[in-house]
Amino acid sequence: MSFNKSILIIFCVLLIDQFSKIYIKLHFPLTLYSSDALMDWGWFKILFVENKGMAWGAKISDFIPFISERVGKFILTSVRIMAVPLIFYWLNDSIKKRENKLLIISISLVLAGAIGNLIDSVFYGYLFTDSYLNIATFNPGNGYESLLYGHVVDMLQFPMVTWNWPSWIPYIGGESFTFFEPVFNIADTAISTGVGIMIVFNKRIFP
Repeated sequence: MSFNKSILIIFCVLLIDQFSKIYIKLHFPLTLYSSDALMDWGWFKILFVENKGMAWGAKISDFIPFISERVGKFILTSVRIMAVPLIFYWLNDSIKKRENKLLIISISLVLAGAIGNLIDSVFYGYLFTDSYLNIATFNPGNGYESLLYGHVVDMLQFPMVTWNWPSWIPYIGGESFTFFEPVFNIADTAISTGVGIMIVFNKRIFP
């Protein structure tokens, strides 16, 4: 697979990812309740959630309690910045070595997703005003945060089925559970798809 085709995959994912995020950002307010759906089809919802941390909203400060949330955010953004060139090197090296096409596609998807969320983290706080109970505006230099401290915009949710755990189960008995409840974005989808391809086609990709 050629380098140009790989770049095309990355560009298309980034275009859809950033368009969806910016559209949500500039047209809807961030409400008090993350469950307030902009559109609701039951098994699929479009929400507006800003994620200050990693997957499922986890923050570095949750695992290292002696550092502040702001320091944790800086560390997370720094790790994302370092990860992108490493993934790009892996992609470029795989193309030069003519590795399996599925591997190159999967790395391209992971790289596109990593760049998509990195853009949010680095620039969104600087470019957009606050969305909390307001519709944000594009106002570079007068945003809700400084560079490197932006929040990642999430909007997709697939709450396919909800049930209550049997009361006899320890700790969670009687509680309601929804599958799949996390809210994510196109960049997250690209990363998950890329990793999924590597897992499902592991023997073909890594003979």
